[in-house]
Amino acid sequence: TKTGPRPLSHSVSQLSADCFSSVGSVSSEDESPPQQKPQKTSKGLTDFCIKSIKQAAFGRKEIDIAQQGMPALMILRKRAGGEKPLAGAKVVGCTHITAQTAVLIETLAALGAQCRWAACNIFSTQNAVAAALAEGDFPVLLFLWPLLIFLQADNFESFFFQILDDGGDLTQWIYKKYPSLFKKLKGIVEESVTGIYRLYQLSKAGKLCVPAMNVNDSVTKQKFDNIYCCQWDKNVLDFSIKTRNLSAAQPTSFVRVSSQVGKGCCAALKGLGAVIYVTEVDPICALQACMDGIRVITLSEVIRHADMVITCTGNKDVVTREHFDRMRSGCIVCNMGHSNTEIDLASLRTTELKWHRVRPQVDHIIWPDGKRVVLLAEGRLLNLSCSTVPSFVLSVTAATQALALIELYNAPAGRYKQDVYLLPKKMDEYVASLHLPMFDAHVTELTDEQAQYLGISKHGPFKPNYYR
Repeated sequence: TKTGPRPLSHSVSQLSADCFSSVGSVSSEDESPPQQKPQKTSKGLTDFCIKSIKQAAFGRKEIDIAQQGMPALMILRKRAGGEKPLAGAKVVGCTHITAQTAVLIETLAALGAQCRWAACNIFSTQNAVAAALAEGDFPVLLFLWPLLIFLQADNFESFFFQILDDGGDLTQWIYKKYPSLFKKLKGIVEESVTGIYRLYQLSKAGKLCVPAMNVNDSVTKQKFDNIYCCQWDKNVLDFSIKTRNLSAAQPTSFVRVSSQVGKGCCAALKGLGAVIYVTEVDPICALQACMDGIRVITLSEVIRHADMVITCTGNKDVVTREHFDRMRSGCIVCNMGHSNTEIDLASLRTTELKWHRVRPQVDHIIWPDGKRVVLLAEGRLLNLSCSTVPSFVLSVTAATQALALIELYNAPAGRYKQDVYLLPKKMDEYVASLHLPMFDAHVTELTDEQAQYLGISKHGPFKPNYYR
């Protein structure tokens, strides 16, 4: 059948900019905390904690738009049919609550799962979407801690079978607070580098007592989400530049901390004509940057000349107070990694420095001599806190997450032990194949002789398990 035109990469409705304010944003309608507001859905349900249920209709429109750019999840819904591969599964998630996440949650429900969700980042939460999910009978919480109320209920141990985490906060919380419950989990699916670090640390210490699936290092996550979420989403870079009325083509220096995400950011900035510097600890990544014509240098060497500093390492204390003190006035500082630990914010909260909120997600930090540094989203994930992310790119990651949950839930006993695993390469290729029809792409099929010559099946997998 003839495929339709490729949809927009992300929602273009004004709602994304106006109605999708974070829970940390100022609301003229109601500034009271969500947990202090009694709310009900149209069906009288109260099992949620969101900013305003009144925004549900707007959120539903945005979810419908996101669906058009997430073909893999739509195909999974259709192909599952009455099979329901997650029938009886109970999934608790702690991720960014966006329109794309909502499509994933509704897909998991269509596949048979019961879902309960909490936000991992208050600044990236799209409140209208959270309202739409609550109206659709999904228990949604804007903060992680309200789950404690649910966990203290009599039946909490019967609920948790699988965790879908982004950053490892939920996993760590249950591991520390409810160790007996942690041992009963069916599995963990983690998508961020920060969360994967934590899982490997638990595994190395012999304390990981459930199987975990490493989505972050899957080919589909590394080669698509981590790169194209930044490369395609130029509006977030435009937001950052316009914060100080800069022209990217000015002879200014943009300091990068390299990674797959960093490569995507560099590609986007390079297209805008920016002068780019990269800081790097890995000589392989450093050489790649050099081969792309980008100078590799330490942050201390170039910090005085930088107009913009963007971190994307998954590490901590990448930008410290020493760096802030040497920055020029007007320098923009932001983070494209998962956690705000990359920027040493604690050192900036002193009596000598003044914080001035210019507008939501934009703070001026003012030094005694009048110097100002512009901090975006309080150092949290920039593209989700200050913008939106392309639905088509996130479709790849969301489909990978869904298949990881299905694999862990349906795997026979003994296949996955108490360790961290990568998604089988066959599933990576399957996820990619689900997106090809959107480009009207046609893949060549190997002949029997060609497949025999390469020593692989003509139906895949075409790459070995160690391929990244």
